[in-house]
Amino acid sequence: MRFNGFSKNDFDTFQIEGLDNRMEAIQSRIQPKFQQIGIELVDHLSTQLGNEMFLHIARHARRTVNPPKDTWLAIADNKRGYKQHPHFQVGLFDDHVFIWFALIYELPHKTEIAKAFLKNMDDIKKSIPSDYVVSMDHTKKDAQKIKDLDLKAALERFRDVKKAEFLIGRHLYADDIRLKNGQEFIKIAKETFDTVLPLYSKAMESR
Repeated sequence: MRFNGFSKNDFDTFQIEGLDNRMEAIQSRIQPKFQQIGIELVDHLSTQLGNEMFLHIARHARRTVNPPKDTWLAIADNKRGYKQHPHFQVGLFDDHVFIWFALIYELPHKTEIAKAFLKNMDDIKKSIPSDYVVSMDHTKKDAQKIKDLDLKAALERFRDVKKAEFLIGRHLYADDIRLKNGQEFIKIAKETFDTVLPLYSKAMESR
């Protein structure tokens, strides 16, 4: 089945009270869409990178009380997991969709990757569009446009602070008409991933 876009109902999932009820809605409303999106994006990234990539859909298995505030799919070169690897994400909070290249705190080679990015900071600034955003914590909605960001300070923090993260990509807000068109959204996701692919390749070289 083709992905037909996100709806208000998908974002309203995060207003549902209770862990079990919200998880049921995530599983029935959003995860089938992630499967559809993921198949196309995995194929695209595998072709672009010349090696096999694997889809992971967040299960939120460790949660016992608090319902998740967001949910996501991840794509990595490892079949067993993604958190310890440079990876790509598409996901939802209650007010926006995020499309990221993600380096999160479980990554064992953060220091080496951060140093490589700092050495190539000028190239990064030139290659990333000004409306792209950066997050230092994947659990929070907050993100800053790269044009307004002190990139050197952000990368130094990513290098030096154990829990610091670095995610770069795009936010599309819930009222963005492009989210309702499935193929338009997938096109945007592919374009976003293509833009950040040099960062992914640099991170992989630095592991």
